[in-house]
Amino acid sequence: MNVVHLSTYHLFGGAAVAATRLHRAMLKLRELGASVNSTLLVGTSARQEAHKPEDGVVFLANNFLAEQTAFGRFVAERLYFLPFERDRAVRFQFSPAAFGANLNFHPAIQQADVLHLHWINFGYLSLSTLQTLFDLGKPVVWTLHDQWAFTGGCHYTRGCNHYLNHCRQCPYLKNPGEHDLAYRIFERKLRLFENADVHFAPPSRWLADDAMRSKLLRRFPFTVIPYAIDQETFRPIDRTRANERLGLPNTNRPRLLFGSANVTDPRKGFRYFAEALTRLREQQPDLDPEILVFGKGRSYLLDELPYPVQHLGVLTSADDVVAAYNAAEAMVVPSLEDNLPNTVIEALACGTPVVAFGTGGIPEMIDHQQNGYLAAVGSAQELADGLAFVLNHQQPAVLRQNARQFAENRFSEDVVASQLYDLYKSLMSERVKE
Repeated sequence: MNVVHLSTYHLFGGAAVAATRLHRAMLKLRELGASVNSTLLVGTSARQEAHKPEDGVVFLANNFLAEQTAFGRFVAERLYFLPFERDRAVRFQFSPAAFGANLNFHPAIQQADVLHLHWINFGYLSLSTLQTLFDLGKPVVWTLHDQWAFTGGCHYTRGCNHYLNHCRQCPYLKNPGEHDLAYRIFERKLRLFENADVHFAPPSRWLADDAMRSKLLRRFPFTVIPYAIDQETFRPIDRTRANERLGLPNTNRPRLLFGSANVTDPRKGFRYFAEALTRLREQQPDLDPEILVFGKGRSYLLDELPYPVQHLGVLTSADDVVAAYNAAEAMVVPSLEDNLPNTVIEALACGTPVVAFGTGGIPEMIDHQQNGYLAAVGSAQELADGLAFVLNHQQPAVLRQNARQFAENRFSEDVVASQLYDLYKSLMSERVKE
């Protein structure tokens, strides 16, 4: 069985990382004797992502002309949306899917038995080229990494529920109306999905429930399959070794970690973390943690925190990321909207408790006061309570052990790959019966 995963990026962004990890998990399952071969067909160029060659990863843009064409599609997609956008803040949070590559004649697509879609925006696939893939008649699995598949273009609805019936009056648009751009895209998606045969595999029950309530996807089958993680790489290591890796001093001072692909993204909620730290200082003056931050960008709030801060920048090495988790008493994830954050999975696999807002799929990842702490969304006070809970815990080793055990049971590669393999086999079996 040949499975081809389709992803705009290879290792750039959380969705791409998750897709790559699922691909790697399938390759390892093949090594254990499963009759499956996995290919990851990436829309961007290898040079653009600056990575080393990887088994089974194929780049659509594999020469200079193809690279220029891929970049041209990305630019065209952004320019198409430019006249409609409310402001610059939403520029990359809405995808019209007007431009994309036709993959029908690519050897990987022709040889595929199953097509597995991941995050395919920013000029990789358009609604039209998605239609051509559906028309091939091959089984299609789609891992939803956000809400885009069932909206009129936004990746996260931010509380808007128009997708339940029909997108319109879109808050992302400069001139929202009854027949605005979101309405027109929604109409195109209605036609796209009218005769499509797709099995959706969202990684969280939260996203599955949202999708199954939506006008666009409510008739389709769903199977919740979480993300996978290599727990030989992401694992507990000695704290002294973690500190040395990051150039941090070996002290008894506790540390709290915040990490994101983009620290300044409002959806990641750094301002709530900053406010929680201010409350922690006022209410628990005996606690004196150091704050570790990794990711792109630097929030102006960093300079206003009541505790010392170590900004680790962008961590490109897995060993550095693992060291960051292991150097901290807790990972803090105050996201306002999120699906199944890789940072939570990684932290738990490293045995690091997570303090987070109970939004999206996060409550499915944290057992309250067992491997972390769930705070009400938007409550800086409850977030501060969670930080105090971890920092004051009488048995921190138990918290860390619980975190690791949860990750092993839920996110290990063999567990997740087996679920995917069973889904692929069932879809193939259905096609044979037909």
